Amino acid sequence: MFHCHICEFLCLRVINKNPFKFLESNPMLVRYGILAFLITVVFDVVIAWAFYELYKNHTLTILSTLFRMMHASIMGVAVFALPIIFNLKTDESILHQLDIFNTIWLIGLFFFGIHLILLGKIIKRPKFITLFLILGGAMYILDTTMHFLLPDYNQYASIFLALIAIPSIIGEMSLAIWLLIKKTQ
Repeated sequence: MFHCHICEFLCLRVINKNPFKFLESNPMLVRYGILAFLITVVFDVVIAWAFYELYKNHTLTILSTLFRMMHASIMGVAVFALPIIFNLKTDESILHQLDIFNTIWLIGLFFFGIHLILLGKIIKRPKFITLFLILGGAMYILDTTMHFLLPDYNQYASIFLALIAIPSIIGEMSLAIWLLIKKTQ
């Protein structure tokens, strides 16, 4: 999921500064960004399947897989909002379309958070990985919730970003490395 945040930062946040001019002068960069989001959706489905295969004997695996698939599906719907920006002619209309994408993506991250919590319960060890997965999942849920509940969310956005990024990066990257090491042993 971390790679998706990199794509969002490199592509979408830059557009926010001067949307129409940026799109006009960098259309391929934006198109590659959209393609990167689509590839992320495909990888999310593959990862959901892989986790299902690895842990299919655990009672929470199907539920975790379904939440991961919900996230991937919602992300796919969010990406659908992006190509429309190439037909828009004003900064305001482009920003509005990006807001639609971000809101839909945010809802997907809520379900991704549930998946991470369940995954932490499924793998059980190493304990530090499960702790960071559960904490990261809770932070995704908290961040999405606060987006909708706090009228002045933007004042706290950097704090919430750190609350998500630290446990999620540690948990997700540690899990990937641990699985690779476990597979080679």
